[in-house]
Amino acid sequence: MLTRAGHETAPEGGGRITIELAEDGAGLDITLTYTLDPHGVLTAEAVLTRRPDADPGPYDLAGAALLLPLPRRATELLDFTGKWSRERSPQRTTLFHGTHAREVRRGKPGAGSPYLLAAGRPGFGFRDGEVWAVHVAWSGDQRYLAEQLPEGAGVHAAVLGGGELLRAGEIRLAPGESYRTPRVHFVWSADGLDGAADRFHQHLRARPGHPAGPRPLILNSWEAVYFDHDLDRLLELAERAARVGVERFVLDDGWFSGRRDDTKGLGDWTVDPKVWPRGLGPLADRVRDLGMDFGLWVEPEMVNLDSELARAHPDWVLAPAAGPGFPSRHQHVLDLANPEVSGYLLGALDDLLTAYPIAYLKWDHNRELHEAVHGPADRPASHAQVEALYRLLDALKERHPALEIESCASGGGRVDLGILARTDRVWASDCNDPVERQAIQRWTGQLLPPELSGSHVGGARSHTTARVTVDTFRLATALFGHAGVEQDLTACSEEELERLTAWGALYRELRPLLHTGRTVRADLEDEARLLHGVVAQDGSAALYCWARTVTSAEAQSGRVTLPGLDPDARYRLRVRRDFGLPSFHQAAHPSWLPSALEGWTELPGAVLATAGLPMPSLNPQQAILVEVERVAAVHAG
Repeated sequence: MLTRAGHETAPEGGGRITIELAEDGAGLDITLTYTLDPHGVLTAEAVLTRRPDADPGPYDLAGAALLLPLPRRATELLDFTGKWSRERSPQRTTLFHGTHAREVRRGKPGAGSPYLLAAGRPGFGFRDGEVWAVHVAWSGDQRYLAEQLPEGAGVHAAVLGGGELLRAGEIRLAPGESYRTPRVHFVWSADGLDGAADRFHQHLRARPGHPAGPRPLILNSWEAVYFDHDLDRLLELAERAARVGVERFVLDDGWFSGRRDDTKGLGDWTVDPKVWPRGLGPLADRVRDLGMDFGLWVEPEMVNLDSELARAHPDWVLAPAAGPGFPSRHQHVLDLANPEVSGYLLGALDDLLTAYPIAYLKWDHNRELHEAVHGPADRPASHAQVEALYRLLDALKERHPALEIESCASGGGRVDLGILARTDRVWASDCNDPVERQAIQRWTGQLLPPELSGSHVGGARSHTTARVTVDTFRLATALFGHAGVEQDLTACSEEELERLTAWGALYRELRPLLHTGRTVRADLEDEARLLHGVVAQDGSAALYCWARTVTSAEAQSGRVTLPGLDPDARYRLRVRRDFGLPSFHQAAHPSWLPSALEGWTELPGAVLATAGLPMPSLNPQQAILVEVERVAAVHAG
């Protein structure tokens, strides 16, 4: 029953609608809030409250989903699946009668997360087509759905939405208690998936807590040294990092007590005195002397049973009353909802951040919550675990406001706007193979702007796929994100270091464009070829990446339009060859390319945006960067 409704408008655009409902049978009051921001993102949330005078018995909430109507013309669905090192793989289907539901039961979104669910006119692409999309901003169990009923419902026969997936007995409301749903974000676009992505990106960039300064070039030590934490070797790595222009040096797993491999030590968040007899100070101080920030890897939510913490507090392990089951990745989960556990973690992390000049935490989460129950009654605990995590992150940020935190979860297993309300970027994937990364980053960008997505250059032989690629392809791929280095610089040749240095300088030059502009992606009929880029908000500049992953049946690439440019303007373009050129698969270049390789060459927008530019044919696993600037304003009339 509707009890009250109200609305307010915002001066900058958008507004808010509040609807209050009463469900007398269960003694529930429900408040629905819909907030439309100036960028076209509609955020919905609900609060369900048991009235104080309700029946004193508990009320078990089975679920709460936030839904919006879909018009009949939206009959094609897009969502995502994936696995470790291949996150956010797109999949499409047709909306039939019934329910298309994607459920997450892993305690985190996971590598196979639906990520978002889009519905649209059949054949919608990056640049064209009408699209509706929904994202559930929650870091635990989730449910996405699109449903079309055979009865019909006027002009709107279907719905789109989602919410938290709740286990039986997980939310049990006594009189006076409330449950707040996660926020669910909806967008509509008449300009395809790029239009929807642009709305999400502008929404995120408008947040008060969005990273404001330049995103520093990072070096992470993992693929350089793994668990071999030798101070002299790490100091040499830091020297090389500073030489190539790195601005933040992150020490990964292996620094804490007893941690010589991944079977022990998780939970004992003190510096290992055997490996670091003088603490982390000698490394952290040298890193800062070299002009870089110092960062550190942690995995606070997990514990090895072979640890002092687990031996002292076996009851802190999140497990059935019968005892912990099988480990996953040699680890179990800590019961964060236990105030003693979260208090211990907050104290341990606070001590580290106070003792050392740590500017950045890489916060990992490698295990899924397969036995997410606690207490003698084995009550489901996923919801409480996520809320406790949010409180822990909030408390840590309150004590250390300048601290930046990365959300990592076996790579890109916890990428959602709930965790990003409390962190400063995500690690998109453990896979630095540029062939895989081109696709992973392409689709991560459907929700996140580049500055929130970690993108690192790995070694020639990929740590995760064993594929060998040239450094020019790896460097071009890693440029389109919050860039970093994930390889052993001490093993690089002088020529490799020179190219890395040039790439680092190019990243610093272009990040004002890359991290503020509009992400654009071309719709190409051949999936072996990719064109994506970033265009300045005012259209004055752009950077495109033209890449090939495998061979094609056709010898020529043909004409390709550069998305996001104005056909009535005039532009100049050049190929950025700062760190070298790709391998071409042709005897003669398109006529524009030789001059663009030497410097700027002018072309009308009608060629670039409408007729299309004849693109060079590349060999597999190659990429080229094309920079564009507008040289003449749009003419009137």
